[in-house]
Amino acid sequence: MQFVYMLRLASKNLLRHRLRSLLTMAGIAVAIVSFGLLRTVVDSWYAGAELGSAGRLITRSEASLSFRLPVTHADRIRRVPGVSAVTWANWFGGVYIDEKHFFPQYAIDAASYFGLYPEYVIAPDQLSAFQRERRAVIVGRKLANKNGWQLGDSVALRGTVYPGTWNFVIRGIYTGADDKTDEGLFLMHWQYLNERVKAILPSMADSVGIFIVGLHNSNDSAEVSAAIDSVFRNSLAETRTETQKAFQLGFIAMVDTILVAIKTVAYVVVLIIMAVMANTMAMAARERTREYATLKALGFGNDFVWKLILAESLTLSLAGGLFGMLLTFPVSDAFFQATRDLFVVFQVEPETMALQFASSLLIGICAGIAPAINSTRLVIVDGLRAVT
Repeated sequence: MQFVYMLRLASKNLLRHRLRSLLTMAGIAVAIVSFGLLRTVVDSWYAGAELGSAGRLITRSEASLSFRLPVTHADRIRRVPGVSAVTWANWFGGVYIDEKHFFPQYAIDAASYFGLYPEYVIAPDQLSAFQRERRAVIVGRKLANKNGWQLGDSVALRGTVYPGTWNFVIRGIYTGADDKTDEGLFLMHWQYLNERVKAILPSMADSVGIFIVGLHNSNDSAEVSAAIDSVFRNSLAETRTETQKAFQLGFIAMVDTILVAIKTVAYVVVLIIMAVMANTMAMAARERTREYATLKALGFGNDFVWKLILAESLTLSLAGGLFGMLLTFPVSDAFFQATRDLFVVFQVEPETMALQFASSLLIGICAGIAPAINSTRLVIVDGLRAVT
């Protein structure tokens, strides 16, 4: 009963200065939304790596991704025990219209690539049309919708890694098996790329960027990785083989400093609003010094007074925090729609929601603790004489 009574008193106190309370709640809500959005951005960067198949390995040059491997490595990798299939891909890096229209482009082995990527769902007739025509490409549904492409459309790319103008025809549009599949890829024939490269850049011909290796048993990834690398040890083209997840995490590590900075900003936002909230509660407590002294004179103990102050602080912070948590979902959806090219998955995780609630709780406790302690030191006579 005392808790309910105290909550009612705290609510009435907040309504005495409606504008100040509303502005403070709005500030807390904005801070909680910002915290949740920044946390979701970080989580989404790592989500792409989590989606990597446990049954696929990536083999690349031991020196660097910028070094290519001979395509003949595929036959030797295929003979390693535990390997079920091998395909390859090569980064193309062309420009469509201008640099603002960036999208990932890979030259792939048309005969074997889609067998290792069952999550890319494509109609059999479209896949056959792609495999028959060297200049054909397959694009993701999201990429096609973004650029207004249809089957049969011609797409011209200006080469950067491989100079010249490259003309392609869209013969297939794939969709993801689920909403976590990347539908933003532009996939062309490696054989077509290799034919032209032999003419303009012979030194780069018959080579690929990475090999994708399928496993009979995903639990054997460590053993098979070591076996593949041992085949090419001490050769002119040594390899490094790792799981698809580890390979993608390697890219994320390149921007790890930025992700740490984003995390830091998320917590700094909470600390700033905590300071604002503490100032609000200090002002409220100072204005009610005579009221607290009157309560003590009427027989209410120190514990009642400090609990009342803390209840008011928690009510204010939790109300703003819960409103901010509800706003996080539409704000995240709007942010994802504006940045779909950057993220495959963008969803607010339960852990983020828990941290948002904990932050709201922490703001309320930290903001109210100093005024609550000061109220226990208040002398009744001094409090009744106080001018507010």
